[in-house]
Amino acid sequence: MKASQGLEIEKKYDVGDGAAVPALDSLPGVARVAAPHTDVLEAVYFDTGRHILASRRITLRRRTGGTDAGWHLKLPPLETGATGTEPQQRRELHAPLGQPGVVPDSLLDHIQAYLRGAAVAPVVRLETRRTTHALYGEDGGHLADLADDRVTAERLHPGKGAGAISGGQQQWREWELELVHGGPELFAPAEELLMEAGARPAGHASKLARALGGEVGGQGPRDGNTPDLAAGKKAPAAAVVTVYLGGQIQEILAQDPGVRLEEPESVHNMRSAVRRIRSALAAYRKLYSARPVRHLRDELKWLGQLLGGPRDAEVLLDRLRGHLGELPPGEGVDAASDRVERRVGGEFDDGYRQLQEALRSDRYFRLLDELEAFRDTPPVRSDAVSGGRRESAKAVDKSARRLRRSHKAAARARRGTDHENALHQVRKDAKRLRHVAETAALVRGRRAGKVAKAAQRQQKILGDFHDAVIARDLLITAGSRQEQTAAAAVFAALENRQDELMKDAEAKYRKARRKSRELLRRGVL
Repeated sequence: MKASQGLEIEKKYDVGDGAAVPALDSLPGVARVAAPHTDVLEAVYFDTGRHILASRRITLRRRTGGTDAGWHLKLPPLETGATGTEPQQRRELHAPLGQPGVVPDSLLDHIQAYLRGAAVAPVVRLETRRTTHALYGEDGGHLADLADDRVTAERLHPGKGAGAISGGQQQWREWELELVHGGPELFAPAEELLMEAGARPAGHASKLARALGGEVGGQGPRDGNTPDLAAGKKAPAAAVVTVYLGGQIQEILAQDPGVRLEEPESVHNMRSAVRRIRSALAAYRKLYSARPVRHLRDELKWLGQLLGGPRDAEVLLDRLRGHLGELPPGEGVDAASDRVERRVGGEFDDGYRQLQEALRSDRYFRLLDELEAFRDTPPVRSDAVSGGRRESAKAVDKSARRLRRSHKAAARARRGTDHENALHQVRKDAKRLRHVAETAALVRGRRAGKVAKAAQRQQKILGDFHDAVIARDLLITAGSRQEQTAAAAVFAALENRQDELMKDAEAKYRKARRKSRELLRRGVL
């Protein structure tokens, strides 16, 4: 069963036992405050023995009492500043109560990329006596809730059962202001009012973090370690690469649950992030020790190929379904559709099964560890001290020269398979240039961005060309030309359609190349 989800936007405040909740109806836009009501909430928080989830500001709990009893998973904040001036925004997923010690798979799928094979167990039990003050606007809309929480926390020993207490009790009081249908403009006046009543911004990101005390930092051991590029022109080359890789690693982690749950576009997005990292490592490999770069590129190639299986089959199936849907209905179309669904659909299923197995493997989890280790402690060569602007310009120029060579090779190639393969190489080199220009854009701005867009146009056009080639080849094998059937006639018509699309794509490619020739000549940046 798929977990339901929503966006939680809230701010937390520490407050003393004697503080009184202020007159909340004095806030701008608040017409009335409902009579407070009190619930007793009991929650058991789950984590690993090393508190992997808490270190990444992820909370997993099973809570009873109140209006939202069940399993709750809160993912890392969408914005930094959990203890700063900005409200904390987090994606929260819910699942039914189920069994006390059995975490629903629908939630576990969202954190496997962080757990990496580690098991979770109860680590903290909280009892919260919550008094809720609901704030309503003049139109009757439910703007926000102020929760006045009095909390009792007990540490649990993960290895000795859910009831084993490993530490004494902690008690504290806190206020949480959470938006319901109101806007973020409510936070500033509310904070002023609450602080006048004795509150102060919370010194912890969550109740779990406070219960665990100093054992867990406010951010994950691998989060937030990318360097600041505020130095601009003076930023070192390795810092530029680190920032770029950091964004792509986060994208892999963000897409992992969607791939496991077979959500649309997740495979494509993760595959794109993998390709971007490979391109950056190839372009800047001389900055680093050779062995770790070579190892990472090999492992990323393995993952990219596994992602490519179901993705390529999905693209091909969607393409042929669309073309079949344009033909007049009849026995031949039905027979051809059935053959396509069995063949390409089977390839998709087989590819996705292999991918799912890989995502559960130690090899995949090691790759995630190695990527984060490379980001956090990059194996930079001692003599690699060049500036980011200079090094990124060199990398872009080198990739542009590579693309020009493949352009020329395609122009010289014989028509047919040789030409098609040469254009596919142009596509791959355009994609590499695009990714390298994206890294340069971090320190070189709009000019590099224009290069990336020009390369992307060529990549996209030649991607359409390549998809037509793959579809044509499948149609040739799926519909034997010796057949004298209605289905064979349909396959022949579809084959002709792919030939037409290939011609159109090649014409668009030549036009795009002419437009970008000046931009992509030597000395791009």
